[in-house]
Amino acid sequence: VQLQASGGGLVQAGGSARLSCTASGRTFSNYALAWFRQAPEKEREFVATIARGPRFTEYADSVRGRFTISRDNAKNEVYLQMTSLKPEDTAVYYCAAKQKGAILSGIYTHEDYYDLWGHGTQVTVSS
Repeated sequence: VQLQASGGGLVQAGGSARLSCTASGRTFSNYALAWFRQAPEKEREFVATIARGPRFTEYADSVRGRFTISRDNAKNEVYLQMTSLKPEDTAVYYCAAKQKGAILSGIYTHEDYYDLWGHGTQVTVSS
């Protein structure tokens, strides 16, 4: 099973971008999914997560109200819609999956829960 993220790029402050992450494998609907990010010289941090049950989501305080995570199990995809982007959102964004043991309403915000990671996609927000 692999995760492939896409949709990054250069965006002006105040603009929007949408990240996508496609998973191979046949049990995508059983995964809890998340987005993390890592800015230069900073540790990787949690951004957003969505449970197996898609109405259960959680966000980092820094992005709440601006970012929206969603999933399409039919397409094996998870998305991160980002609006009102700020220069401090500049980072490499990683999608991650918790493949086993995710309960329907389970919210997992720590990276240690996730056992499958994509390679990351760069988002650069210019001021």
